[in-house]
Amino acid sequence: MPKYIAKRLAYTIAILLTVAFAAYLIFTALPFDPAALTCGKSCSPSVIEANRRRLGYDLPMLQQFWIFLKGIFVGRTYGVGDVAFSCPAPSLGYSFTNKACVTDLLAQAFPVTLSLAIGALLLWLVVGVGLGVLAARFKNSPLDTASTVFVLIGTSMPTFLIGLLLLVFLVLKLNLVPLSLGGYSGPFDDFSGWFWQMLLPWCTLAFAFSAIYTRFTRSSVLETSSEDFVRTARAKGLSEGTILRKHILRAALAPIVTMAGMDFAGLLGGAILTETIFNLPGLGRLALSAVNNFDLPMIVATTIVAASFVIVMNLVVDIAYARSEEHTSELQSLAYLVCRLLLEK
Repeated sequence: MPKYIAKRLAYTIAILLTVAFAAYLIFTALPFDPAALTCGKSCSPSVIEANRRRLGYDLPMLQQFWIFLKGIFVGRTYGVGDVAFSCPAPSLGYSFTNKACVTDLLAQAFPVTLSLAIGALLLWLVVGVGLGVLAARFKNSPLDTASTVFVLIGTSMPTFLIGLLLLVFLVLKLNLVPLSLGGYSGPFDDFSGWFWQMLLPWCTLAFAFSAIYTRFTRSSVLETSSEDFVRTARAKGLSEGTILRKHILRAALAPIVTMAGMDFAGLLGGAILTETIFNLPGLGRLALSAVNNFDLPMIVATTIVAASFVIVMNLVVDIAYARSEEHTSELQSLAYLVCRLLLEK
């Protein structure tokens, strides 16, 4: 097991470096002068050249990439003398558009995206997995038909339309949810305000994901229900509830957990449409603003951060699977030894 973890860690680091280098390569291949984008249209050639030297854009691309990597661990200083300024580690660059270190901007936006991702994850798991299990348990019933309709609607409607419909009907028409589209207050500052502000974004994301998880859970539970070990459990006289809890769900939910981990990692990179609709200052809206303003350091940083979440979560899932398989093989070996001892006696 330690050897497998070390091997997977080496692969993960190699992939992270490849993604970072690819982002930097695209960054240098764009038909823009990054130094000219650091100031307005009235920027003089002398100022552009000074910014080019200050930010290191006059250096070869490989040297720029090395300085970028080094800045993640030790920080980075831009310029010399009285005009010099620093971004402490972990430094992912400096945004002239926002006049701030990229890491500081990411640190301000990440709690918003984290709140959105966690709340949506819990909601879509409860609704999607619960409805999928019920649809499989009561196959061909009206509940199963209703879940099929829900799946068709959820997978057909785009996210932005779901968000707009929730705003129009729940906020403007029925006044069931208070309207809060400005700023962001954390759960420890104002829990009630935070909850009502995040409720509609959670529902928007959870609606689409719940439909996918309902369909996947129903198929997985039905497939597992036809396995031999389930038929053996029924032959022993176990109740359907016990079989569902201890046998079917244990096997059927394993791939769902993996899928949920990857979807959660993807959301940590930012839910652009949802954050834009509800005016949430998260990573998705930060990335969209960077694209609109040609903020190239921010674009590179958000790309690397979003990819890192997915890659690291993939590592965690692989290690968890390997760990579970190791325990399973140990239990099988123990059962084999016990059977041999009983037969010998």
